[in-house]
Amino acid sequence: MADIVVLESRERVLAGILFTAAAYFLFSAQDASIKLLVAGMTVWQIMFFRSITVLLACSAIGGKRLFADTIASPIVRPMLVRSAFTLAAWLCYYNAARSLQLAELTTIYYAAPIIVTVLSVLILGETVPLLRWIAVFIGFAGVFIACDPTRLGFSVPVLLVLAAAVLWGIAVVLLRKTAMQERTMIQLVLNNFYFLLFSALPALIWWRTPDATQLLLLLSVGALGGVAQYMLFEGMKRAPVSIVAPFEYTPRWSGPSRWATPSGATCRARKCSWARR
Repeated sequence: MADIVVLESRERVLAGILFTAAAYFLFSAQDASIKLLVAGMTVWQIMFFRSITVLLACSAIGGKRLFADTIASPIVRPMLVRSAFTLAAWLCYYNAARSLQLAELTTIYYAAPIIVTVLSVLILGETVPLLRWIAVFIGFAGVFIACDPTRLGFSVPVLLVLAAAVLWGIAVVLLRKTAMQERTMIQLVLNNFYFLLFSALPALIWWRTPDATQLLLLLSVGALGGVAQYMLFEGMKRAPVSIVAPFEYTPRWSGPSRWATPSGATCRARKCSWARR
């Protein structure tokens, strides 16, 4: 019986790893579409469209019952806090993108898995063995070498990216707590409802009517973002965050975001963006 329990636990963790790795890959694919969109519209408008697309899909799948269950869910407030941390991370990252190159942004931002691992111990009480710490630091070292950042210095943009990494780390840890309390579809509805609220006014103020190509890209962002969020929530249910944290490095090696921007290209606010979770 003990062997069966251990086997089920291992299979559950493995499933969590696969879900999370797939989620980060899809987020990376989403980034490639967003890089094309931000040249002609604001991040607020992209977030607004993505949220509406995901909510419409949830409505088609779950119907009125899903939204009724969401209203009565015990994680309504915790998800609001988690969404606020995610939004703050976005804002810090996008402001830093005005001044830093893509390689520099990537290298600094990928301190997030280290922060997630530390917070998993402090907030969730997880036990992180030495091999897991080594995996996190090896992943960061690999990204650092691949990006080869130079002349970073100590500036406001650098601090903003570090702040984004810390805020995202907190958001991931909070996600692990909420993921254990409610089913994934309800989390998906709440997450995108809050993003819709946050982005609605700025999107309307700086609205730009999309053409046919942009509309298709917006739909792809919504589809990729929705599936990626679902997989991330499912992954967090199955595996401790300290285990899945290193897999955030995987899109850097194989994701479409690496294809979308030439090596050494400057990442400006209107030319490059990363829309996470």
